[in-house]
Amino acid sequence: MTFRSVFAAAALLAGTSHAALAQTEIQWWHAMTGANNDVVNKLADDFNKSQSEYKVVASYKGSYADTLNAGIAAFRAGNAPHILQVFEVGTASMMGAGKAIKPVAELMAEAGEKFDPKSYLPAVAGYYSTAKGELLSFPFNSSSTVMWYNKDAFKKVGLDPNAPPKTWPDLFEAAKKLQAAGYANCGFATAWITWVNIEQFAVWHNTPLATKGNGIDGFDTELTINKPLFVKHLQNLVDLQKTKTFDYSGRTNQGEGRFTSGECPVMITSSGFYGNVKANAKFDWANAPMPYYPDVPGAPQNSTLGGASLWVMGGKPAAEYKGVAKFFTFLSDTDRQAALHTVSGYLPITTAAYEKVKASGFYKDNPYLETPLKELTNKPPTENSRGLRLGNLVQIRDVWAEEIEDALAGKKTAQAALDSAVQRGNQMLRQFERTVQK
Repeated sequence: MTFRSVFAAAALLAGTSHAALAQTEIQWWHAMTGANNDVVNKLADDFNKSQSEYKVVASYKGSYADTLNAGIAAFRAGNAPHILQVFEVGTASMMGAGKAIKPVAELMAEAGEKFDPKSYLPAVAGYYSTAKGELLSFPFNSSSTVMWYNKDAFKKVGLDPNAPPKTWPDLFEAAKKLQAAGYANCGFATAWITWVNIEQFAVWHNTPLATKGNGIDGFDTELTINKPLFVKHLQNLVDLQKTKTFDYSGRTNQGEGRFTSGECPVMITSSGFYGNVKANAKFDWANAPMPYYPDVPGAPQNSTLGGASLWVMGGKPAAEYKGVAKFFTFLSDTDRQAALHTVSGYLPITTAAYEKVKASGFYKDNPYLETPLKELTNKPPTENSRGLRLGNLVQIRDVWAEEIEDALAGKKTAQAALDSAVQRGNQMLRQFERTVQK
C-alpha cells in the first residue's frame, strides 16, 4: 500500500470516527420482554437507520416497577435516561415529580415538531394528560385486560370454543370442567393480580375503588376496595384456590408462560400478551372480554387503560430533547402505528392508525386485537370508570398483593385482608399527598 493510500484510508477512518462522535445518543429505558422486547429494539433500529443525527439506545431494565425505580434512582444520581417507560400506575407519581420530568407537549413545541394531542385516541391520551388536556407523557404500549383461552382445551372438555364464558360464575364452572379433564394444576389464572382483580375489576363493574373519582379528582382520595363486591370476588378466588380451579400465578406477568405452555387453559391478563401468545402457543387460541358478575347492575361498563407511556426526564440539553421529539414524531407515524398494533397487540395510539387497520379488514381475521378496543369503548366512561390516578400506586399494589396472598393462603379472611389493604393503602396515599403539597 502506498503512502498516499495509507493517508487516504486514515483520513477516511478519521472522518468516520468524527461522524460517529457527532451523533447524539438518546437513552431509552424500558421494561419490554420476549416478543415485545424485539419490537422495541426494531423501533429503535428503524429510527436510527432513518436518519444519521441521532441514535436511540434501547435498554431493558427489568419489570415495570424495576424500570421506574431505576429511573428515579438515576435522576437522583444525575444520570437519568432521556426516555423512561413507566406503567400506567406510575402516572400520578410521575405527575408529582416536578422538574424531574419534561412534559411531552412542552417538549414537542420547543423542538418545533408537528404535534396534535387530538390525533391520539381519547381513551389513551386522556389518561396521560392534565385536566387542561396537556399531554404529559407519550402514549406508547397501551393495553387493556382480556381473557385468553385455549380453544383446543375447550373442545376437549365439550365447551364451545367460539362461545367463551362471559360471566365469572360461568368461568368458574368452565374451569372446574377443564381441571377435571386433565388441567389439574390450573383451571384458570390471572396475571397482574391487583390490576385484573381490583383495578380493572372495579371499572368493569362501574364500582369505585377509591373516592374522588378513583383519585382523578384529587390526591385526597381514600380506598373503598373492602366493599361487598370486592370481598365476594376475593372469597370466590380463595375457595377455588383450595382445589387449584383457580391458581395464583404471581403479582406481575411472570406466570403468563403457564398459558402458552398449555398448563393453564385460561389466563386473564393484558391484551399486550398477544405477541408472546402468537410466538409460543402451540395450540388454537383466542381471547374474549373480561368476565363480570351478572348481578351487578349495568355490568359490564368499560375497561380502563393498561400498559405504559414514555416519560421524558428533565435536565437534558435542548439539542438532545430535539432528538427525543423527532423520535416521538417517528413513532406517531400512521403506518408505523398500524403495523405496531398488528404485531404487538398493543392498541394503536392514534385514531388514524385504528381507522387504517379497521378499513383494511384486519380485524375480521384477527378479532382478538380489537377485543380491548371494544372493551374501552363498551360504554361512555362514568366517574367510576374513567380510570385511576393514585399516588404511590406501585407500592400500594404490593400491599394489596400481600393481603390477597394472605387470603389465598388461608391466613386471613377475604374481608380482613381487604380491610387491611385499605388501611395500609390509605396511609401511603396520605404520605403521597403530603409530598406533593410541599
